[in-house]
Amino acid sequence: MSRIQHWQEKIKEKKKQTSFRDFLKEITSWKPIILYKNTGYISRYPEVSRIKHLVSSQKYQELRTTLPWREYDFRLSFFENFSKLFDATPFPPTLQFYNNHNSEYSDSTFWGRNIYLSSTVGDDAENVCYSAFCYSHITNVFNSFLVNRNVENIYMSAIVFNGCYNIFYCRYITSSSNCWFSTNLIWCQECLFCDGLEHQSYCIKNVKYEKEEYQQKKQEILHQKEKFTQWYQSLNKKWRNYQSKNCTGNAIYFCENVEQGYFYSYLKNGRNAMLGHGGNGSENFYDAFDVGLDARDFYGVLSAGNTGSHDLYNSGECDACSMIFYSYFLEKCHYCIWCIGLKNISYCILNTQYSKEEWEILADKIFSQMEQGGILWDFFPGELNPFYFNDTMAGILGDFTKEEVEKEGYMWRDEEIRVDIPAGAEVVYTTPPQSPSILPSPQPSPLGEREQAQSYSPSTLKARGWGGDLLSDYQGYDEQGNWHINPEIMKKVIQDEKGNYYRIVQMEYDFLMKHGLPLPETHWMERMQSGIWV
Repeated sequence: MSRIQHWQEKIKEKKKQTSFRDFLKEITSWKPIILYKNTGYISRYPEVSRIKHLVSSQKYQELRTTLPWREYDFRLSFFENFSKLFDATPFPPTLQFYNNHNSEYSDSTFWGRNIYLSSTVGDDAENVCYSAFCYSHITNVFNSFLVNRNVENIYMSAIVFNGCYNIFYCRYITSSSNCWFSTNLIWCQECLFCDGLEHQSYCIKNVKYEKEEYQQKKQEILHQKEKFTQWYQSLNKKWRNYQSKNCTGNAIYFCENVEQGYFYSYLKNGRNAMLGHGGNGSENFYDAFDVGLDARDFYGVLSAGNTGSHDLYNSGECDACSMIFYSYFLEKCHYCIWCIGLKNISYCILNTQYSKEEWEILADKIFSQMEQGGILWDFFPGELNPFYFNDTMAGILGDFTKEEVEKEGYMWRDEEIRVDIPAGAEVVYTTPPQSPSILPSPQPSPLGEREQAQSYSPSTLKARGWGGDLLSDYQGYDEQGNWHINPEIMKKVIQDEKGNYYRIVQMEYDFLMKHGLPLPETHWMERMQSGIWV
């Protein structure tokens, strides 16, 4: 066994023992799903001191052959060496791989078209809004999470695979179509409020109807648009792991020997493996998030994979790489330690290139120093993390508190979210203002639903001195019974009950109108989060 293999085995054994909570905190906190305004750019990085040099994506590509480098200084600890390189390195506002079109307001995008405020989207993806981890020949996906492989027209849904179309407010749907408010369906069509069915059609609450009766009931149900969000939130959150052997977790699909796996398919052997699609022999993913596609032996890895990827350790955002240790944002690189931003290069340490023999000798010394310091198996520390913790997958998936993570060096966002909000735009509110002087006075007796709605109507509120509009002012049925959304809403800014701001963009408006859907009542980050359960 070579000395490098010796260190690999030590890292592997330690990574197989990580608690699930530590895995979430350390690794998924490096995956943001929100964008910010930062020095004139729309960026994955908030405007904080941890990213000191932000340049345009075009400029960054020009600089990739001349990025900063350092020689390893054994007077400093391993992470101190890397921190100095991190501080000197320029970063692009967002991660863009390969060719994308009209996708500037997106991050981790690859071969995408018309991608807006979404993360990790591509491989022939078109018209995707407010969604994350959606790829592989998809069209028209809104407010959804983990949607892939030949799907079309997906709204407010999570974990949708393999040839689905027209899926609305659902979870865990495979090879199905025209389904609403349902979970755990495989090879089904025309289902409402169903759970755990296979090869069924024209069902409501798992009861089969004749086609004509089903269509009539469906029309009556879909007329109640004010209940759509409530119905979605009440769905079964647990997936019955499908075609998997010796696995624990949730939403595991065609896997074997996976412990604490979530939202994963086609993987053999893993622990703390979350959110990915394997295949072609993918195996041995431990403490791995958003990895897969013909890859093997990932230990402490974030967002990596592609054909031929193997042996990645404590690294993130690496495409088609192998034998990578403690590195960030590499493409087609091999045998690198603590490198940042490199492309098509091998045998580097801190972005400095060495001969194979020199690299192996220096790598052995560095790994020995790390073991003595007790950090050989550690992922990037919180002090280096450039993202707001609560805007990352860790903030969505875990139950961490601000005080807890700030003690370990992570950052936390307290301000409201308003990345794409123009200054001076007119605000529309999803709920009435909470001012006691404006709200209707308490009634002496309980009100029915209609009377309660009238007491909070815009006319009542405006009579009490409130000059704003409610979201409900902009949608409803017309005199002919047709659902309509006023296009003027696209000129407004919407504030949800938590104080966060969002907009309705043209392709979203068109989709809502085409499918008779109500306007969303929460910020798009909340919409994505509502579909995830671990």
